[in-house]
Amino acid sequence: MGADCHHAEGAHPGLKGQALSHALVEAERRCAATQERLTAPRRRVLELLLEANGPLKAYDLIAAFGAHGEPAKPPTVYRALEFLERLGFAHRIESLNAYVPCRLDGQGHRAAFVICECCGAAEEFEPDFDAQLAAAAPSRYAVRAVTLEARGLCPACQG
Repeated sequence: MGADCHHAEGAHPGLKGQALSHALVEAERRCAATQERLTAPRRRVLELLLEANGPLKAYDLIAAFGAHGEPAKPPTVYRALEFLERLGFAHRIESLNAYVPCRLDGQGHRAAFVICECCGAAEEFEPDFDAQLAAAAPSRYAVRAVTLEARGLCPACQG
């Protein structure tokens, strides 16, 4: 949380307990369905993202990786993040250079984020870019990605 942030701790909690276990089981099921492997390092990075109360930078993940405090090697975490992004389990928030778990369940959707300028929380939503992409069609660009990150105050920080 930012220094000026005054809302109660835990206003944007990550997954814990049974909800976390369910999300990890579902991730394993999705991997098996596409003949991918959720290896131990990939699972650990996903677990850290799901547990987090907000976006995490790669070096936060590296530092928190080991169960007993030992950090991971950077390539291990970066490869896991690449896998999680490719399969739609995580998203990179460009302006923060940080990662969040996908909350919309699955790959192939356009993710956008609202980011709180006070506490740093980020919430995913799926925007409708169809009209804008249709307007860009005459340019004949092959649009592969659109990034939308809006900043403001979350409901907890407004109160």
